[in-house]
Parts: sequence; C-alpha cells; structure tokens
Amino acid sequence: MPIDRSGVPFVLGAAAAGALLSWLDVPWMPGAFFWLLAAVFAYFFRDPDRPEPADVGLDAVLAPADGRILHAGAADAGIAPAGGWQQVSIFLSPLDVHVNRAPVGGRVLEVTYRPGRFLPAYDRRSGVENERSEIRVEHEGQTVVFRQVVGVLARRVVCRLAPGMTVARGQRFGIMKFGSRMDVFLPQSADIAVTVGQRVRGGETVVARLASGGD
Repeated sequence: MPIDRSGVPFVLGAAAAGALLSWLDVPWMPGAFFWLLAAVFAYFFRDPDRPEPADVGLDAVLAPADGRILHAGAADAGIAPAGGWQQVSIFLSPLDVHVNRAPVGGRVLEVTYRPGRFLPAYDRRSGVENERSEIRVEHEGQTVVFRQVVGVLARRVVCRLAPGMTVARGQRFGIMKFGSRMDVFLPQSADIAVTVGQRVRGGETVVARLASGGD
C-alpha cells in the first residue's frame, strides 16, 4: 500500500537506524525497535485508494477523513465560523487513515493556517484553540468550510491547497500527523446524513447532502 509523501522521512529514518544497528552488529533489540518503528510509521502514513462511490449524486458531501463522528447537526457556535452553519466533526484515532480528502468539489476561496494549543482532539475547544488549517470552498454557489485540527499526539497539519485552486470531491489535499479531528461546516439548508458515534471512511461515506441553491 502506498504511503503519503509526508511519511517518507519518518519511515526511511527509522529503517536507516535499524539497518545501521544491524550492520554494526549490536544486540538485536535496538535494531528491531527501529525496524518496528518504521513499520508503525508506514502504517500510520498509509494512503489507500478510495474510489468515489457510484451514484451518490452531485449534492453529496463525503467524509474528509476516517474516524468517528463527534458532532452532527447544528453548529457549535463557540467554534463555528461567523454565520449560520450545520456541522459534522470527525475524531481520528492514531489507528485511522490520516490522509484528508475534500468533502466537496469546487474553487478554493481561502486557506488559513493558525498555530495553537494541543488539546485532545475530542475536546470541543480544540476546534478553535488548537493548531489548525481552515479551507473555504465554493461549490455550486454555496460555501463549505472544513478544518484540519491537530490533537495531543498530532503536532502538524499539512494542507496542499491554495486559494484559486480547483479541487475535486474526494481529492487528497493533506494529512494530519498522529491523531486529530476534522470539522466540516455546511449551509444551514444541508441535510446531515450521519449520527454521533458512527464510523466513517474518508472519500466514501456520505456525511451530508446540500440543498439545491443553499439558503
């Protein structure tokens, strides 16, 4: 299985350390530790293919990440952007695929990076206090906002989008390193299709449907 390019230095670094220790003929345990670490990094940074599900419709909003639904419904006013929104939040454990995919297709209006704290990703405050990237996309005249939010273990977000770019629904656009969350903010007219506690798969699970024409 391929891995995201952000993981290559981690995998190669651990593997090189393991190979060096083996070459130096040191006791087997230190070398085995680094080989195991390389395997763990390869697993964390895995990047499986996720073909878009057939016949989901142009109004479908796909999960931007694997994980468990933390919030589904009216937006939490304490963390949502200004205005009226519906909100879907996904918690990613360290075992989930951390490559992120665009929930909708359209033109990227704005990408904002904000440094911050490293609260647990399931804490509602992490949505506004933690390090994060926020992306605004215009889709068929409606604006959808999604955030990459780091957690206790995650210490960096990687976003490969820039204003003016066109992104396709389900397209890979970045990764969050080592446990995190994704917040998606949708027009109030959107119909949420998931429930709290539900497991979702990035690029496959329909989390909401947009109303024609929005609000």
